[in-house]
Amino acid sequence: MSDAPFRSGFVTLVGRPNVGKSTLLNQILGEKVTIVSDKPQTTRSQVRGVLHRPGVQLVFVDTPGMHKPRGPLGERLNKSAESSIGDVDVVCALVDATKPIGPGDRWVIERCPPSTVLIVNKTDIAKPEQVLAQLTEAASFELSSYFPVSAKTGEGVDELIDHLISLMPEGPPYYPEEMVSDAADAFWVAELVREQLLAVLRDEMPHSVATRVTEMDWPHIRCEILVERDSQKGIVIGKKGAVIKEVGTKARRQLREGTYLDLVVKVSKNWQTETELLDRLGY
Repeated sequence: MSDAPFRSGFVTLVGRPNVGKSTLLNQILGEKVTIVSDKPQTTRSQVRGVLHRPGVQLVFVDTPGMHKPRGPLGERLNKSAESSIGDVDVVCALVDATKPIGPGDRWVIERCPPSTVLIVNKTDIAKPEQVLAQLTEAASFELSSYFPVSAKTGEGVDELIDHLISLMPEGPPYYPEEMVSDAADAFWVAELVREQLLAVLRDEMPHSVATRVTEMDWPHIRCEILVERDSQKGIVIGKKGAVIKEVGTKARRQLREGTYLDLVVKVSKNWQTETELLDRLGY
């Protein structure tokens, strides 16, 4: 039996929208704990995922993509992401290997401490010279370490995990071994529905869509889909209900067998600017 002290800590993932934070978290944990999409601002709330290793526990915090806000919702998402930087043991800042490091990336990294681990993601689709250029450019930030990875394929992720484990201080486990995420069931169902809306509607998907579970008494779950205009309601429902049916079917496949998922589309004008409703939605 090892006499080594238990080590634990919190690791936050920050970066611009669409750099692959959620995909990386799912890859690290080997399990889906947060929804993914190529749409900006897919992640709207902090999501915690827990990695258990012998004698070590890492609690990862996935955050909304940091961007130039256009209203109260965007401001809240940025605040949520920024607040996670000062409350953790290690900050991981992600940049996209396929795109030049721009002002937005610099704006994010300027808010991170010098001990930040910089991750150059999407090496599976970037050319070797792009990855090298990103690492060279990133070196100018003078951060503690740099890791090229592919969140999609897992390339370089094990090396990243080993490094993060080495940075963990002595401390107790924060979550039981069987827990991989602290997300409530109702939150997870609402997120799965929103993920399938993003996947099914693709380019037609209105950005101003939110989801929330209003009833949860298994096997019955009622989830509301909020849109801002009647025209958006028609898009989400689809011709003869085709879209809403497909969304429900695909979301249900990821839920407990026998679950009855009732999806209801409601118009809630300007929900993105209503403080009370944003609070209820958890943003």
